[in-house]
Amino acid sequence: MAAPTPVGPEELEELREAFNKIDVNGNGYICKDELTELFRASNLALPGYRVRELVEELTKTSDQLSFDEFTQVVHGLRSSDVAKTFRKAINKKEGLCSVAGRSEQSGTQHSYSEEEKVAFVNWINKSLENDPDCKHVLPMDPGTDDLFTAVGDGIVLCKMINLSVPDTIDERTINKKKLTPFTIQENLNLALNSASAIGCHVVNIGAEDLKEGRQHLVLGLLWQVIKIGLFADIELSKNDALVALLRDGESLEDLMKLSPEELLLRWVNYHLEEAGCKKINNFSSDIKVTFQTVFQDSKAYYSLLEQIAPKGDEEGIPPIPLDMSGLREKEDVKRAECMLEQADRLGCRQFVTATDVVRGNPKLNLAFVANLFNKYPALKKPENQDLDLSAIEGETREERTFRNWMNSLGVNPRVNHLYMDIDDALVIFQLYEKIKVPVDWDRVNKPPYPKLGYNMKKLENCNYAVELGKKEAKFSLVGIAGQDLNEGNRTLTLALLWQLMRRYTLNILEELGDGQKVNDDTIVSWVNDTLSKAGKDTISSFKDKSISSSMPVLDLIDAIQPGSIRYDLVKTEEPTEEDKLQNAKYAVSMARKIGARVYALPEDLVEVKPKMVMTVFACLMARGLRVS
Repeated sequence: MAAPTPVGPEELEELREAFNKIDVNGNGYICKDELTELFRASNLALPGYRVRELVEELTKTSDQLSFDEFTQVVHGLRSSDVAKTFRKAINKKEGLCSVAGRSEQSGTQHSYSEEEKVAFVNWINKSLENDPDCKHVLPMDPGTDDLFTAVGDGIVLCKMINLSVPDTIDERTINKKKLTPFTIQENLNLALNSASAIGCHVVNIGAEDLKEGRQHLVLGLLWQVIKIGLFADIELSKNDALVALLRDGESLEDLMKLSPEELLLRWVNYHLEEAGCKKINNFSSDIKVTFQTVFQDSKAYYSLLEQIAPKGDEEGIPPIPLDMSGLREKEDVKRAECMLEQADRLGCRQFVTATDVVRGNPKLNLAFVANLFNKYPALKKPENQDLDLSAIEGETREERTFRNWMNSLGVNPRVNHLYMDIDDALVIFQLYEKIKVPVDWDRVNKPPYPKLGYNMKKLENCNYAVELGKKEAKFSLVGIAGQDLNEGNRTLTLALLWQLMRRYTLNILEELGDGQKVNDDTIVSWVNDTLSKAGKDTISSFKDKSISSSMPVLDLIDAIQPGSIRYDLVKTEEPTEEDKLQNAKYAVSMARKIGARVYALPEDLVEVKPKMVMTVFACLMARGLRVS
């Protein structure tokens, strides 16, 4: 097959998402029997005869289709009349709305889900209803395009980010009054860079896209932000009652390996079993398929609600009786509506309508279940079990920074648990490619791994990852072996991740500096030169104790964008530890506000962590070079 023609980055991202939905085993290929589903996932619902023709053509040389071959096929189909006709048909059928205009690069016409828009509007209205800073746009009318206008000044986005991950954005840095095009741009920069810092994959989304309310981009970003918030506490280190979901023969480590989606399904199964109902058994298949099919008749939801509704057993928690008579409704939508009325009694009627339940919208049903879990987990730690809960360690700041950085780059699969999710090195290989280190994918073992030699295949990958680091990336990996990555050795794994993040950051600086090599001394020299020209105090290194007050960072921001720092908000004279933390929160948010994609946390500045301090100054240097 001929080499693929160039495809625009927006379209490529969409096609990759569709491909990954169908490529459930992650081996990088789609078999001919899955082509129909693949075209449907790509908004290309083709008639059977056309699919058969394509299958016959594509499988002349192979029974599998690679991602590159897929992009070539879809790129050609999307320009044909048949594709346009059937895309219109499926959009109408599934409640998708076409977006005015097309991608300039690919000619792709984007679409968005009306149901998702309505769900997100209702969630935002309820979440921010008492926020005085949002009164100028709330409540939004879910039946209109209010949402796409409301996000245009950046305030709602900033508030939603803080709702999902509290204290991500210092409220003092949000421009709230007398907004101008410039201050709106600052708010949108702040929102986008902060979204990236909490692990959102912000690809080809700029401030202008949000300002203009481009529907598919707005909804895509909002879903990531909302999902991060919904999943925040669905992990063992945050909720040790989840040990109730352990199965016979499993260890705590087995439970910790599960993603939030998998934990939610196991939670549903736990309560269905308690209710004497049939469990969901297809945990090995696509999570989205499960949410799309299992709950469509509402019966599983009824059982779940009945199990989690407060019974008045706990002191101070009154019972909430539910009416289960709706189960007798024969019509699916009516039955779903009755179920949602019971969910409303629990204060959990969010994200789905009765139609969403019956249609099986996987995204909205997932959000509905997550919200149920967050409000009424109804789990108790099992008694008389010999479990060492002290072994459940929470995520460190450094680990969270690396995880969010990796996720913001769009690694697949998404990293939920740092060490467990990279123990086969597939994510590390993707990071190597991000720093322009070539990976020989023919040497990489891909899932599903065989039952015999399961861990050996992962170990081979980890050995190759260390080899690449030493030979190609020229990293300092003394004493690090593939086994350390495979077994999740914290110290040694973090050593590799730090060098990957550092190289990624330096590569950006080198690109801005016409290829000139950059190291720590280069960054310190640029920082001091910029500070000196602005009449500010300089630093000796990334270990300089003055950094604990954040003054060098704030001064550098003000030097890059004069007048941006409000020094009346900064504690400069003999700051206490709390003062230093407040200064640092202001500094990190201000760096993001002027356009620096900072991943470090305020505590890194207060404690003067040299590695993370280096990334802050490097990101500010990149921002300075872009305008110099």
